[in-house]
Amino acid sequence: MPDARDQGSGIGGQRRGLTWLWLAALVLALDQITKFAVIQTMALHDAIPVTGFFNLVRAHNTGAAFSLLADQPGWQRLFFLAVGLIASAVILHLLRKTRGRPLFCFALALILGGAIGNVIDRAAYGYVVDFLDFHLAGWHWPAFNVADSGITVGAALLIWDSLRKHEQPQR
Repeated sequence: MPDARDQGSGIGGQRRGLTWLWLAALVLALDQITKFAVIQTMALHDAIPVTGFFNLVRAHNTGAAFSLLADQPGWQRLFFLAVGLIASAVILHLLRKTRGRPLFCFALALILGGAIGNVIDRAAYGYVVDFLDFHLAGWHWPAFNVADSGITVGAALLIWDSLRKHEQPQR
């Protein structure tokens, strides 16, 4: 009879799935360290040109991606906090239950670290600190941060993973 740990269930299987938490913790740490540095060294709306297409800025985003819903009277803070916490719980569950799909788990870990990073900002400040500003010919991409990068790269990897063929487990 196969060992329960080999089936991805039980404590051994949960530990194996949660080994991806190191990556989520790395994304979270990089996100919070860089945001702390920006808060300590820059005033709101400051911009430091780095190259002809990139600035460091300090921006506060009360909305979601691309400042979606930022102009709302404040209800979005709790809404985005709840979405981030629920997404984190679902990702933790998926990481515990998934094995044999390292790209899928890698992507989920990137998203988890980013989601928690932005949840921390919303809980602590009521907004997300953004500081990466890419621009071209006077057109600026909305400012973003390390957490947003983790979420975006993770989402792209999830799409890529979903398009790949996966072996079906034999019964």
